[in-house]
Amino acid sequence: MKLIKNANFFSIAQTALSVSVVTVGSLAVSSLSTQAAPVVFFDNMFTGATDFDSIVNSVNGDLTIDTWTNLPQGQTMIDRGAYSFRKVNNAAMFPSVYTLFNSSPLTTTSGETININPSSTDVEASRLGSAIEFTFDSPVNGFGLEVGDWATCCQPSNLYISFDGGTPILVGESLVFGDQFLTNGGAGVFVGAIDDSGTFSTVQFWGDGQGEFLVAGGEIRYATVEEGSVTGVPEPATVLGLLTIGAFGVGSSALKKANYKRNKKA
Repeated sequence: MKLIKNANFFSIAQTALSVSVVTVGSLAVSSLSTQAAPVVFFDNMFTGATDFDSIVNSVNGDLTIDTWTNLPQGQTMIDRGAYSFRKVNNAAMFPSVYTLFNSSPLTTTSGETININPSSTDVEASRLGSAIEFTFDSPVNGFGLEVGDWATCCQPSNLYISFDGGTPILVGESLVFGDQFLTNGGAGVFVGAIDDSGTFSTVQFWGDGQGEFLVAGGEIRYATVEEGSVTGVPEPATVLGLLTIGAFGVGSSALKKANYKRNKKA
């Protein structure tokens, strides 16, 4: 699977996807654009989360992990202390743990999830009709979460993240049934993005595969890194090579360990 980025959307072309995903790109072919594109994470639920943590830790960022357990039912807004979340359309939420379709052995999300069935094939209309929005007490610039029951129908089906209501960042694309069954052969993925051009108070996540069942949540990751620390060094062209998803791992002997908080709320 190849990922080609530009300043507005990331276009994913289908090929084989087998290993870890962390990619960086920019609008121009050259890496010398004035503002680097966000770093996108897309993989199975476990490897993707590990890669996200590794990148944040490598630049001494501040990382928080929150596993959703015992969330209240029927609320239009849920407060997690350091952040709150709601559906953009203010619909009531009924959290539950999701068992990944087709997974073997049977695999569940790490925590409870929220239903975000896409309301439209139009990106902005679906944002308004189905996105989940996170509002943080302290600004962040990195975010990731688990997604379930995706790639089961209604292709093409895309997944997006947006910081502060800005341009949608394409973090995943399914073109045919089952092409993104990445977690133990089941319908579950981890998606995330880091935009170190600044910091942001809100993050939205949604899909546009109208007609599909879609859930998100499980284990939420959010982070703050210094501006330019992730996209600035090394340069995107050096890191990307062929811009191939799964073409490189994030391991490095130079990785630095940062303190992070695991915030599991009962």
